[in-house]
Amino acid sequence: MKKYFQIKVAGLVQGVGFRPFVYRMAIKHKLSGTVENRNDGVKIVVYTDEKTLQDFVQDINTSAPPASMIFSVDVTEIAAVNPFSDFSIVKSASVSEEVTEVSPDIAVCSDCMEDIASQPNRIKYPFVNCTNCGPRFTIITDLPYDREKTSMHPFVMCDQCKKEYTDILDRRFHAQPVACNDCGPQYTMKSTAQSETNIEDILTHAARLLEQGDVLAIKGLGGYFICCDAQNEQACLRIRNMKNRDGKPFAVMFRDMESLSKFAKVSDAEKELLTSWRRPIVLLKQREMSHPALNSGLDRIGCMLPYMPFHYLLFDKLQLPALVMTSGNISEEPIIIDDSLAESTFGPLTSGVLSYNRAIANRCDDSVLFVVNEKARFIRRSRGYVPNPVRLSIDVEGILATGPELKNTFALGKGQQAILSQHIGDLKNLETFEFYTETIERFSKLFRFKPKLIASDLHPDYMSTAFADGLNLPVIRVQHHHAHIASCLAEAQYDGKVIGVSFDGTGLGDDQAIWGGEFLLCDLAGYERIAHLEYVPLPGGDHAAKEPWRMAISYLNATFGDAFMGFDLPFLRTLDRKKVNLLLQGITQGLNCPPTSSAGRLFDAVSALTGICLTHSFEAEGPMLLEAMIKKDCQETYPHEYKNGILSFSPMIMEMVNDVLFKTPSEIIAARFHNTLINSIVDVCESIAATSGLRTVALSGGVFMNAYILEHTEKQLIQQGFRVLTNTQVPANDGGIALGQLAVAATISQLK
Repeated sequence: MKKYFQIKVAGLVQGVGFRPFVYRMAIKHKLSGTVENRNDGVKIVVYTDEKTLQDFVQDINTSAPPASMIFSVDVTEIAAVNPFSDFSIVKSASVSEEVTEVSPDIAVCSDCMEDIASQPNRIKYPFVNCTNCGPRFTIITDLPYDREKTSMHPFVMCDQCKKEYTDILDRRFHAQPVACNDCGPQYTMKSTAQSETNIEDILTHAARLLEQGDVLAIKGLGGYFICCDAQNEQACLRIRNMKNRDGKPFAVMFRDMESLSKFAKVSDAEKELLTSWRRPIVLLKQREMSHPALNSGLDRIGCMLPYMPFHYLLFDKLQLPALVMTSGNISEEPIIIDDSLAESTFGPLTSGVLSYNRAIANRCDDSVLFVVNEKARFIRRSRGYVPNPVRLSIDVEGILATGPELKNTFALGKGQQAILSQHIGDLKNLETFEFYTETIERFSKLFRFKPKLIASDLHPDYMSTAFADGLNLPVIRVQHHHAHIASCLAEAQYDGKVIGVSFDGTGLGDDQAIWGGEFLLCDLAGYERIAHLEYVPLPGGDHAAKEPWRMAISYLNATFGDAFMGFDLPFLRTLDRKKVNLLLQGITQGLNCPPTSSAGRLFDAVSALTGICLTHSFEAEGPMLLEAMIKKDCQETYPHEYKNGILSFSPMIMEMVNDVLFKTPSEIIAARFHNTLINSIVDVCESIAATSGLRTVALSGGVFMNAYILEHTEKQLIQQGFRVLTNTQVPANDGGIALGQLAVAATISQLK
C-alpha cells in the first residue's frame, strides 16, 4: 500500500550534488515526489510503499556523493498532499533559523580534468567544475545554496551550460558554479609590459617567467598566492623580502605524487590526506634538506598537490616539479582577496599578477595538517574543512566564542554543532581584526545566528576579549588552558573528569601569572590546577617570546644565580653584556618580569642555551629547529624533579649546561631534552592518577604541535594504561581555543 512520506536529511548535503543524487535514486526506484534544499537540510517527499521507501533510504545512506556527510535521515509518514506526476527538484526554501551545513571547497575531480582536454567549450577552461567538485564556501553569500546566492550570480549560463544544468543524466545537473569558456569567469594577467586575457597566452607567459626565476601573484580559491620555482633560492628570497617574512617556511605545491615522493617521505595516511578532495598542506619529512630560503633548515616541508584546474594547466606548461605557493599577503596581514588591492600591492613587486573576474566571498587560507600515530592533526583549519561543524553532545545554541588573540578562530553555537571560522590570524594587526569582525558578521548572516551569550578569554587586553565586552551581552570568561583541554573533551563528546595536560606558550592564569605548563583536574564545568612547571621570570614580557636568549638567562639565573655569568657558554659570548646585566637587574628587581610556568618558554630557553636560536625570525622558530635536530635513536634523558605540585627542570638545566660546555652534539642535547619533557609528563600524570583515581588524560596546547612530543607522550601514556584524548578535529594550538570556550560556556550556563 502506497503512502506519503517526508524524509529530512541533515548534514553536509548542499553544494555536493545531493539533490541531483536524490533525483537519480528516485528515478531508479520509480518514485514520484519532490526534493528541495532548505536552510535546515534537504527535504524529500515521496509517494510509495514501505519496502521501496526502505530501499530508497538505504541508497541515500550508502551511495551519497563523496564530499557529502550525512548526519541524520528522519522519515515520517505525512498526510496526503497534491498527487505527483513525476519526481522533481523544487525551488529552495528558507523555513526556520536552523541551517544545513555549507560545503567546503572541493578539489577539481578527474572527470572535470578530462573535460578540459575534450569538451569543446571547456578546452583549457580554468574554472571547470561539477556537482562533485569546485568552489563552495569561498563563493557562497547566503543559504540556501543556489547560484543567485553565490559570486557566480553575475555569470549567465550559456545554452550549453544551461542544458547540462537541467539534464538529470548530466554530471552538472544543478551544479551551481557550472560555467565554461563561453559564459564563465576568466583569468587576466597583468605585467609591466602587457595585459593578457587568452588563457593559452597567460599559461605560456606565466610558465616562462617562473622557469626563469621570476615571481608571480596568482588569485586562488580563497585569496591570492605568491608563486615561484621552489628550487630557485633567489626567487624564494625575493618573496621573503616582499612579504617581510624572514624565516617562516613556505608551502610547496608539487606537480603530482611522483614528484612529491622524490622530495619527501610519504606514509599511507599522509598520502590519503594529500590526495583527498580537501587537498590540504601536509607537513612531511624531507628526503634531503632543501635550501634554507625555502624552509629555514627544518627537516619537514609543507607539501600539497594541485586542487584548482588552473594549477594543473600551469604545471602542464612547466618543466618544474614544484612551486612555492605561499599566501598573498604582507607579513601578519590577512591574505588579499580584492583584485585592485592585489594589483597595487603585488604589481610593483612581482613580474605579473594573475586575477579572475569572480569575487571571493569568503577569504580562506590553505589548511595545514600533520600525521602522528596514524592520525591527522591540524595546525591550521581552513580551506577544505571550514565551515564543516564539530558535532557536540551538548546544546550550544546562541553562544559566540570569540577565541584567543593569536591564531584566532571564533565559533558559533547552533544546536549541538560548533561552527568554527576559517583561520583568522593574529588580532593585534588592524587589518586582521577587521577581517575578524567582518567574518563574524558574515557567519552570523549565513548561519542565521543571533548571539545570546559570549564566551571569551580571561585576558583583559586581548582584542577578542574587548570585542566580547563590546557586544553588551552576558559574558563567561574561560581560562586559556582550561579551554585547550575543553576542546579535547568537546571533540570526544567526553563528559567526565580528566587529567588535562595543557602545554603552550602563553595564557593568563587565575593568579595573574603567565601560565603555559599546566596539569589540570577538569571537566567542561571547571578545573583545579593540580601541578605546573616551576615559575621563572619572563624578562621583558612579550619580548621574551621573540628573543629566546632572555629565557635562557632567566633559567640559568634561576638555577645558578649570577654565577652562570662566569660560564664559558657559546651563546653568552654573542650577547651584549650590558643587555644581559640590565636583564638580570630587571629580574632581581621584578621589573617587567612576570612569573611564568610556560612550557613554550622552556623550549625557547633550551634553543638559545644550545645556540640553535637566540632570536626568532618567526613564531616558535627555536622550538621547531630544536625538534628538527633530535637524534632519533637517542633514548637518554636528563633528570627532573616533581614535588608538591611543582615540576622543576633545574636538574636538567644543570646537566644541559655541562653538555654544552663539554661540546656534546646539539642533536643529542635536543633528544635528551625532548625525552625528559615526555617522561616528566607521564610521571606527573601517574602521580595525579594515584591520588585522583583518574586514568583519562587530555593533551592540548601548542607544544603538542611538536610531532615528537605528541607521538611519544601519547604512546607512553597508553602503555601505562591511560586513555588519551587529543585534538583531531581542531588544532591543539590556539586555533582550537574557541571550541573549548564554547563548550565550557554552554556547560556553565546550563548549570546556573
